[in-house]
Amino acid sequence: MYLTGFADEASDSIDGQIQAVKSLGWRNIESRNISGKQIYNLPDAEFYTVVEKLKDSGIQINCIGSAIANWANQITEPFEKTVEETKRAIHSAKILKTKLIRIMSYAVLKDKEPDDQMEQERFRRLREIKKMFDDAGILPVHENCMNYGGMSWKHTLKLLDNVPGLRLVFDTGNCVCSDDRSKPKPYPKQSSWEFYKNVKEHISYIHIKDAVWDKQKQEPTFTYPAEGQAEICRIIKDFLADGYDGGISIEPHLMVIHHENRTGETPEELRASSYIKYGRDMEKILKKIKAELQPAEMKQTIKTKA
Repeated sequence: MYLTGFADEASDSIDGQIQAVKSLGWRNIESRNISGKQIYNLPDAEFYTVVEKLKDSGIQINCIGSAIANWANQITEPFEKTVEETKRAIHSAKILKTKLIRIMSYAVLKDKEPDDQMEQERFRRLREIKKMFDDAGILPVHENCMNYGGMSWKHTLKLLDNVPGLRLVFDTGNCVCSDDRSKPKPYPKQSSWEFYKNVKEHISYIHIKDAVWDKQKQEPTFTYPAEGQAEICRIIKDFLADGYDGGISIEPHLMVIHHENRTGETPEELRASSYIKYGRDMEKILKKIKAELQPAEMKQTIKTKA
């Protein structure tokens, strides 16, 4: 098992991201944005500068947190756009020697009912995307976010039934913020534990996010790990007991530091220090869970394929 995270939450620059990761003593970054651009969208000169800086620092991009078919992409848009983005991502991943990439299943059509979401077109596209990555020796993992598969665990399972062999990255905190569209209106929020238990066998990677849903404001407040409603400790303990040995990636979403009053730090320093604290809190949680698990409880290691 290894720890990683979306280091763009610590800094926009690759230098700042590397510094934050090294402060934690980690060796991995899940790359989303560098200087405001996806790593595979950087101009060649900038991209190869990033490659050299990573090499010199000993830090690896373990996963590309891509925007492929994400919530900003509509299923009604031409598929060629996704194909070109996938080709760029594959090219960059090969140079970086990255074997894991996060993808999604296109934005939810907000003016349509849950059973009227152009499912077959989504499934067709995801099968093609997956084949492109499979052929390149890269594992695509689908995230439960603001997309078709994120509408409920039932929608995720239907997606998996129609895209054979597709694996998942499970995000603990997205459930707290997402409607369960498999249930009658008014849609309740999802249960992280219920979602996890129903898709567990398909998970190859984990995103750690936590939040509290404010019913009055109808918005989330993101928290440090295990301080919200995402049942992180319960989920991680269950998965580790079953022998999970893949990556655990932190995605704090702490643009504002709640319940803390720290002065003397610049906004950039505050971002970095909150990211480092989040990582250290996660380390403490894992240490406590491992201490609680007895050897007899540990099952055969799950093959994460990651």
